[in-house]
Amino acid sequence: MSHKRKKVTVVGSGFVGSSCATWILARDLADVSLIDINEGLAKGRALDLFSASPALNSNINLKGGSDYSLAEDSDAVVITAGLARKPGMSRSDLLLKNSQIMKSICHPLKEICPQAIFIIVSNPLDAMVSLAHDILSVSREKILGMAGVLDTARFKAFVAEKLNCSVKDISALVLGGHGDSMLPLIRYATVGGVPLSVLMSEKNQEVLIERTKKGGGEIVSLLKTGSAHYAPAVGVVEMLESILKDQKRILPCSALLKGEYGEKDVFVGVPCQLGGKGLEKVVEIPLNTEEQKLFQNSVQSVKSLIKEMKELLN
Repeated sequence: MSHKRKKVTVVGSGFVGSSCATWILARDLADVSLIDINEGLAKGRALDLFSASPALNSNINLKGGSDYSLAEDSDAVVITAGLARKPGMSRSDLLLKNSQIMKSICHPLKEICPQAIFIIVSNPLDAMVSLAHDILSVSREKILGMAGVLDTARFKAFVAEKLNCSVKDISALVLGGHGDSMLPLIRYATVGGVPLSVLMSEKNQEVLIERTKKGGGEIVSLLKTGSAHYAPAVGVVEMLESILKDQKRILPCSALLKGEYGEKDVFVGVPCQLGGKGLEKVVEIPLNTEEQKLFQNSVQSVKSLIKEMKELLN
């Protein structure tokens, strides 16, 4: 009986892409192809990681290069490529540049691995996953954005720090777009089953909400010349593991809504059940009036960003 090994292609061999490959290696999850416009960077990082495999008791194969044929037969493709915002660069400049990069990546992948499940990490996240979906012409089950897993992890980490408790006991959820309009749901957050509202004052809850929204920016301000990559990479691999192992986990991801939460034809962060088919279900949770209003505001921010992107590309 033949058995096909799982394969993941990571496009972009910078800090996020190479960190994704590292975690895939550490979990012995799938063979990896690293693709980057800088061929030497992709080949070098693949070889470096492959050299670490014996110490990690990992049997995965790693290849690197600039040729998109490396993505052939991939079960999943992770796109991390894109520019970071530099001093003097406007948001529109960044949006245009990364949109052009995303287009150059998706066109060859559409032909080489049409059966793959795609996870988009490039920023601005919700706009990039929307653009990738339009180019790849895949069903909504086959394309997701990684942001909610990251934002929720940050929320949990900040709760654990504030309460001096174990992150293992924290259950939390962040909805909405990946940006200042995201919605950390305090009402659904618990620690060991105890509602966060019982354990923390409203003032401290608001501090946590704001810190979660600004978490990425806080890291950028500390690094000066870079942005987060460890936590985003772990978020990607959490999604990949649920998909490749058909775990049916419910994780917050940017998904294309088709009437859920009263919204249609927009990618935004919602709870998603991930399994072997990719997105297997968008999970709808009851929102109160205030939460629904904040969610709709976040959706409008995403729609405005996508509209701006389309205008810049035309």
